Amino acid sequence: MTEPHVITVAGPLPAHALGVVDAHDHLFIASPALRGGEIDDPGRVIQEVGEAKTTGIGAIVELTPIGLGRRPELMRRVSAETGVAVVAATGYHRDAHYPAGHWVHEATSDLLAQRILADLSEGMHPNDWGDDAAPDPARAGVIKAGASYQHISPGERRRLEAAALGSARSGAAIVVHTEIGTCGHEIVDVLAAAGATNDRILLAHMDRNPDLELHAEIAARGVTLLYDTIGRIKYRPDSVLLDLVEAMVVAGHGARIVLGLDLGVRDYFRSYGGGPGMRTLLTTFAPRLRRRIGDEATDAMLIANPARVFAIAGAPA
Repeated sequence: MTEPHVITVAGPLPAHALGVVDAHDHLFIASPALRGGEIDDPGRVIQEVGEAKTTGIGAIVELTPIGLGRRPELMRRVSAETGVAVVAATGYHRDAHYPAGHWVHEATSDLLAQRILADLSEGMHPNDWGDDAAPDPARAGVIKAGASYQHISPGERRRLEAAALGSARSGAAIVVHTEIGTCGHEIVDVLAAAGATNDRILLAHMDRNPDLELHAEIAARGVTLLYDTIGRIKYRPDSVLLDLVEAMVVAGHGARIVLGLDLGVRDYFRSYGGGPGMRTLLTTFAPRLRRRIGDEATDAMLIANPARVFAIAGAPA
């Protein structure tokens, strides 16, 4: 069998070649829920990613989904000019990111799934399915979904079901936005009932709800936890996250953790004059984590775990 591979915007890549992975970030995004925070300047993005490359980042999982201003042609440019592999997303976010009247709100599960599968197999739609344009050469390599705070709306449920169908048919992983780390078990239940396997599911932002017992329960189901608010001190000190990661490793769940930054507004980019910036994963957080859990466990979260969970088995299309 051909070795596991990931789909990057430049084409298939052996999973072991990713190197250190920032498992959740954004290169281009524009959402009505984040007005004024748009990331849309390719020069600044190239500068930010280039700085991340100098710290040791080898790949970025870019989780801007359909309808939020993803730019496949510019992601290809960023990857080519920086040498950083980019795994791009199809799928959909939670309700708050789509204005009233957006086609996503009324789309059936079948249509939602068809567009996910087209992005994965043919190439991403360059204008988020707003017209009949031909697909961009860049294929998506991961599926995004989202749920609201403490509940899953009917529309979000349809989109979760579409994500599960897309994953079941393609082998792609699903990353789900949890609002402040809520609804974790419920999200997994919906996805599993619709055909997704737990080893293909990642829950993002769970570190905003640093409940060790809850996290251990979810990891025991074979689900991966994406801790991705590193350096975002407005949520909690990084020391709290370090405590959580250390406790999860002691509990035997280190293989179910991946790390990212989720810099989803321009104020988080150093190239836009803000921070913490993409360099913070390896220059600030990783050294502290190594002191807590050692090199082997840290490298697993940065290299081996994302290579496994974002990989697709079999020969690349």
